[in-house]
Amino acid sequence: MSEIAATNHPTHLQHHFSEMAQQNDSAKLGMWIFLLTEILTFGGLFVAYAVYRAWNPDMFLMAHKALDVQMGALNTVVLILSSVTMALGIRAIQLDNPKQSVRFLVITIGFAVMFLVVKYFEYAHKFHVGQLPGKFYTYTGIEGTNPHIFFSIYFMMTGLHALHILIGIGLLSWVIRKTRQNIFSSQYYAPVENVGLFWHLVDMIWIFLFPLFYLIG
Repeated sequence: MSEIAATNHPTHLQHHFSEMAQQNDSAKLGMWIFLLTEILTFGGLFVAYAVYRAWNPDMFLMAHKALDVQMGALNTVVLILSSVTMALGIRAIQLDNPKQSVRFLVITIGFAVMFLVVKYFEYAHKFHVGQLPGKFYTYTGIEGTNPHIFFSIYFMMTGLHALHILIGIGLLSWVIRKTRQNIFSSQYYAPVENVGLFWHLVDMIWIFLFPLFYLIG
């Protein structure tokens, strides 16, 4: 009987779960709870943005003109495309096509790297001209009082978002490695799906950041 039970026991089923469906549902629930904490983290920053913008509406309007809308729009398109390839990668593994899944996930990483390269050039320009947060702000070409407040919030929110992009690249690299090892299949793909949920959240946050910083006017 024990040999029959071992034969019927799915390879990836942990001992504290009775079936794969229960394990997958638990993993997804845990991921949604984690994503909720991420939303709360960024939610606090969005509240700070709203408060300081309400206190300094004219300054925010003037300061946002120092941002490059074309670069912001490019990064928006890049992340939207990365969500598409992420979803296609998940769908491919659900259909037992690991090679195609890996291709889509690699493309997703390519879009992520492209986003960070664009953000690097944006940051480099701001460092060069002195559009920096807090006491490091030295730029004199923006009208209004305390423009450093705008750039403090800008660097805090976009910097935290960029950190999440880096974390996402790491997670995607791990998923790709495991997929190439034939760990994931149509019978077991919960980790791939959970990484996809994380990636979609990162993309969604940028969808809010782009208009709030780049399209104020």
